[in-house]
Amino acid sequence: MTTTTSPQTPSLTAVRKPLDTSPEAFGRLRDSADLLGDAEGLRGRMREDGYLFLPGLLDRDEVLDARRIILERLAQQGWLDPAHPVADAVVAPGRHSYFMPDLARDNAPLLRALYDGPMMAFFARFLGGPVRHFDYTWMRAVTPGRGTAPHCDIVYMGRGTRSLYTAWTPLGDIPMSIGGLMLLENSHRRMDRTGAYLQQDVDSYCENGPNAEKVRSGQMHWEHWDGSGRDWDGAFSHDPPALRDELGGRWLTADYRAGDVLVFSMATIHASLDNGSNQVRLSSDTRYQLASEPIDERWIGDNPVAHGTAAKRGRIC
Repeated sequence: MTTTTSPQTPSLTAVRKPLDTSPEAFGRLRDSADLLGDAEGLRGRMREDGYLFLPGLLDRDEVLDARRIILERLAQQGWLDPAHPVADAVVAPGRHSYFMPDLARDNAPLLRALYDGPMMAFFARFLGGPVRHFDYTWMRAVTPGRGTAPHCDIVYMGRGTRSLYTAWTPLGDIPMSIGGLMLLENSHRRMDRTGAYLQQDVDSYCENGPNAEKVRSGQMHWEHWDGSGRDWDGAFSHDPPALRDELGGRWLTADYRAGDVLVFSMATIHASLDNGSNQVRLSSDTRYQLASEPIDERWIGDNPVAHGTAAKRGRIC
């Protein structure tokens, strides 16, 4: 069983809402590093838990080298407070960021950690064959404040195989106070509640609806999947405590360290804790699948279209 939170768990918020950190509502991720040499055991654990937490999978020094390069770039661009050492990652006053994919470019230690060595060896073993990763690297440089709302990844990348997995990689030590990732326990089993949501595509829109031209022209980034005029960011909910009350289970997280990796399925609901520190939280999201299976065209090539206007796909509503 997953170990539960200790009485020393700090006060935490997600999407600016206080989390219940009692043992019934909040816990620690189950460590699956002992299964690294057991492919069938890893697959069984993924089916059971919807995730694999792999402390120390990556070379810690390589990850810290990647972090150093990123922090030096952030410092040069004015994102860090010059009154503090660059390595402390203290955010400059008045600066706010979240998603900075350009930070993944020309960072050899980062690309080795994510797309070579132990990471690729793990996925080849886990998936049982040659592996392909998406060419796009989701780089997060999250300043203090609100974290990510609960969602599943399939709504952003479901045009290829659905046997696709996310690896969330902390680029540095990330205690809970800095706002690491959290998963909703057993949420991958709640198809009774999430089934319709998991069939959606954020880049799909009603081509016979009132917002069609706005989406095609880029005036509207994402249309809510029910075809209404409401904006939609792909979230399943914007209220983590209420979602846990509805679906059950616990929010699970950890005090992450550089070298750790958290792998999870496309149907696992996840979010992030709010960053309650004065530091920037660095992490990456990367995706892996069998090379023999179809891949989502939005995320491949030298310059992936991502969620741009070229990715939009009309449907009759």
